[in-house]
Amino acid sequence: MTSSSTFNFPSATVPFKQDAGVIGLVGMAHLISHFSQLLLAPLFPWLKVEFNASYAELGFLMTLFFVVSCGVQAASGFVVDRFGPRPVLFAGLALLGLAAFGFSISTSYAMLAGFSMLAGVGNGVFHPVDYTLLNRKVSAPRLGHAYSFHGITGSLGWALAPAMLVPLTLAFSWRVALASAGTLAFVVLAVLLLNRDKLSLPATPAAAEKAGGLATGKAGSSLDFLRIPAVWMCFAFFFFYAMALSVVQAFAPEAARQLHDVPVALVAMCLTIYMVCSAGGMVLGGFLASDPTRCERVVGAGMGVAAVIALYLGFGTFAAALVPVLFGAMGFSAGIAGPSRDLLVKRSTPDNATGRVYGVVYSGLDIGQAISPLIFGALMDQRKFSTVLLGLAVVQAVLIASAFNVRRVRRTALVSA
Repeated sequence: MTSSSTFNFPSATVPFKQDAGVIGLVGMAHLISHFSQLLLAPLFPWLKVEFNASYAELGFLMTLFFVVSCGVQAASGFVVDRFGPRPVLFAGLALLGLAAFGFSISTSYAMLAGFSMLAGVGNGVFHPVDYTLLNRKVSAPRLGHAYSFHGITGSLGWALAPAMLVPLTLAFSWRVALASAGTLAFVVLAVLLLNRDKLSLPATPAAAEKAGGLATGKAGSSLDFLRIPAVWMCFAFFFFYAMALSVVQAFAPEAARQLHDVPVALVAMCLTIYMVCSAGGMVLGGFLASDPTRCERVVGAGMGVAAVIALYLGFGTFAAALVPVLFGAMGFSAGIAGPSRDLLVKRSTPDNATGRVYGVVYSGLDIGQAISPLIFGALMDQRKFSTVLLGLAVVQAVLIASAFNVRRVRRTALVSA
């Protein structure tokens, strides 16, 4: 196993402006990725009427999106390592923009399904691209803050989607809202094209890949990284992380409303408050991640507090007005863990396989987000609202064990190397 000390970070003397430029551009692209994940969900009430579709059918559009994204994410890492991240990033943004315009002109459910798959292809490239650029272009002392900003832009993308699409739909139509989303994607693509020199990065040299031997120092194939146990431990961690996030995004606010008689208007604020507070937690998490040796403890503490709050939401007795506050506290705690979460993968990744490792590991996010609605949606249909929040707490607790398991496997590999 390659030690984290052997990674080829950029020099600590890199000017702040240069690092900030890379971090800012990658963050803009990441915002559009997360924004595009929620293009349809806020518009379900209108789409249901327009296409005479059930909520199950509309939810299946999201499953299609994430299943396709999962496959593309695992494969795109190889493309990133072979051709470099910049052209893959530009292609992903263009596909998301085209998919949004496609949604806006759809006249049948089949068209929505087709463009959902196209959007999934575009979304699947971002994590291999983003982390390859950050890991190979941002100096080591600023990497924790880079991860923090990356996570913040993702949370803001999720928050922006309903905040932008619903008002435009109310003022004009859902078609105008989705066309505006496509325009936003192409505006960001134009900004990145104008600053493309800041995103230049050569593909991983084939000779270096053969000489690196990944974990053993011996020559091997491009699939050798799949033999690293820590890679699969990280995959499992992100699978459970996505399950927890999916519960928060889709079901936890409604479960809390049913349990605590929360007014609908107040429930609608819970997810936005969670995401904004999560972004705030990531700011603090970026400072905590400056010491990579404590990343597992930071993840454990953040997710532990979040799990306790989820249990309190499910089984506590309190005023309805406290529910958004508890969602904010849960989001802040989970946000603190974000940058350290990304360092778990960084410390387990050989520097000549960044795209491939991140592609496989982060495909766990898509699988988790595709499976979680099936499990927790069934619980919601059975009106087991406390069980939904208990399940959220259990998944968050599993994340703690997974984080420390990554460290254990990584240390075992280092000792045996």
